[in-house]
Parts: sequence; structure tokens; C-alpha cells
Amino acid sequence: MSRTAVVLFNLGGPDSAGSVEPFLYNLFSDPAIIGLNAVFRRPLARIIARSRARTARDIFSRLGGASPLLANTQAQAEALQHVLGHDHRCFVAMRYWHPYSSETASEVGKWAPDDIVLLPLYPQFSGTTTMSSWIAWKKAAVDCKLDVPTSLVASYPTEPGFIDAIVGLIRPAIAAVAVGGRSPRLLLTAHGLPKKIVHAGDPYPAQVEATAAAIIAALARPGLDWRLCYQSRVGPLAWLEPATDAEIRRAGRERLPLVVSPIAFVSEHSETLVELDLDYRKLAEESGVPSYRRVATVGTEPRFIAALAALVIRARAEGDIGMPTGWLHCKGSR
Repeated sequence: MSRTAVVLFNLGGPDSAGSVEPFLYNLFSDPAIIGLNAVFRRPLARIIARSRARTARDIFSRLGGASPLLANTQAQAEALQHVLGHDHRCFVAMRYWHPYSSETASEVGKWAPDDIVLLPLYPQFSGTTTMSSWIAWKKAAVDCKLDVPTSLVASYPTEPGFIDAIVGLIRPAIAAVAVGGRSPRLLLTAHGLPKKIVHAGDPYPAQVEATAAAIIAALARPGLDWRLCYQSRVGPLAWLEPATDAEIRRAGRERLPLVVSPIAFVSEHSETLVELDLDYRKLAEESGVPSYRRVATVGTEPRFIAALAALVIRARAEGDIGMPTGWLHCKGSR
């Protein structure tokens, strides 16, 4: 019986206060994030990491001093392996902190699979996430002499099980939130992206919009008041709009209760547990929002894990799936 290694990609996060600055350096030295020549990019990344380390340490201190992303991703890997069965083994490869692709590729090689499926935990494709992780993996595979047939699940923004899992979490939240007879406004929030990256052709916002449209269609609530918005902007560049914090202030002015659902994050981490749960909840209270409820990420929700399993099986049969038009030329890039 053939053996398949499934490698779950995620961004990673610092595991201690001391790892915050090197984690930030890894992030900002990625050419997918700052598109300068390495001679200029790396010193700039060092400066940015140093300047933002204190703020980032404060964020992670509110989570006990470390990111929970690795543990949550490992839980998803374990749930997926349970569904796929003993002829599959799931591994985790993080982009900006341990376990790096180089570490994971070495572990995969020791297991000696017959084929590999790369499964990003980024449902919507972006050059800053999926492509960056893919390029890092290909380099690691070459360095480890891991010459095994490999397929990539490039994106799955409207995969039915993914959408069903989100909808299943949103429905009870909407039903539970009503203030003074007023139904809540639903904010579908996704990680932002600088507009300059979008203007260069990145398909991320179009795929986020497709996810939002699929969720609203599946909810099947005529007249539902909803907005798509973007969070986590950093720095002086223009980012995708509308901003989630601006939509929260708008709801406060209109005295509307809110249900907030992340649709690009599938694992709990600082941008859900701190930004959405703490900072934006406080903003909602200060802005006059009468009720604020945050919907959980899909995590290990069975419908989501079943969707991931179906994607793995499909990739084994078909090869690369979900690659946006215009990015196919990148298949051989490093």
C-alpha cells in the first residue's frame, strides 16, 4: 500500500518572548513581503523587527508569552490524519518559525513516502502566503534530496465543507444576538493585504470575496445585513478596505449589534484571540456597539477536516489543484 505524506503549511509564531524579534525578522526578510533586493531587504527587515518587537511581545504576553498557532495547527494535523487513515501521515511546516520547511522535509524524508500532498492552511491563495510557503518547501526538498512526486492544494476558497463549517458556526451566533429587536450585522473579516500587492495581480481579494459570497448564499437569510472587511493592517501603505475597525465604529454609530466571523483564518492565533477578541471588543464597547460576538475559526470542526481530507484525496488523483489563473508559470520557480 502506498504511503502519502500530507504537509500542512502555516505561517508560524514565536514560542517565547525571546523568539519574537527573530520571528519578525524572518517575516519581513521574505521577498514575498518586502520585494527589495536582499542587499537592502535584510537590513530593513532587521530594523523593522527591532522596532516592532516590543509591541509584538506585548501582544503575545496576552496569550501567555507565545503563539498558540503551532499547537492549533498540530491539532488539525492530528484530526486530519485520523480521517485519512494509517496510509497517510500529516506533518506541519511553518514559514517563519519552527518547524521550518527544512526541518519538516527532513522528517518527511525519514518516513519515506511514495507521494506528498502540500496543504496550505490558507484557503485563499496569495503570493504572500501560499506561494511563499510553496517556494520555501521546494528549496527545502531540494536541499534534503527529497525527490518524491508532490502535489499542491493551492486554494480552496469555496470548498463546500469549508463553507459549511463556517456557516455552521455563524448561524447560532446570529440567532443569539439581537438587541432591542434589532438583528445583528455580520462582519466577515479577513487578513488585509497592501493594495500595491493586489495591483500587481495577487488573486487574494477576489478569492476572499468568493468565500464571502459562498457563505452568504449558504446562510440563505434574505435581507441579512452583512459586510466584508479586512483587519491586521501594518505600516503606512494603503491596504484593502473597508477596515474591520472602521466597520466596528460604523456599527457603533448606528447602534447595531455585531457578529464577527473570520473567513481567512482557520486556526486561532494572535489576530483572532487578541485583535478580534480583546482589542476590537474593547473598540466595540467604546464605540457604542450594543453587543459584540466573535465566531470561532473552523479549527478542527469535523466538516472542515473532512473537506481537507477530500482535497488531499483529490490532489493525489489529479495533481496540483486550485492554482489561480496566471500563477501556473510559477510551478517551476524557486
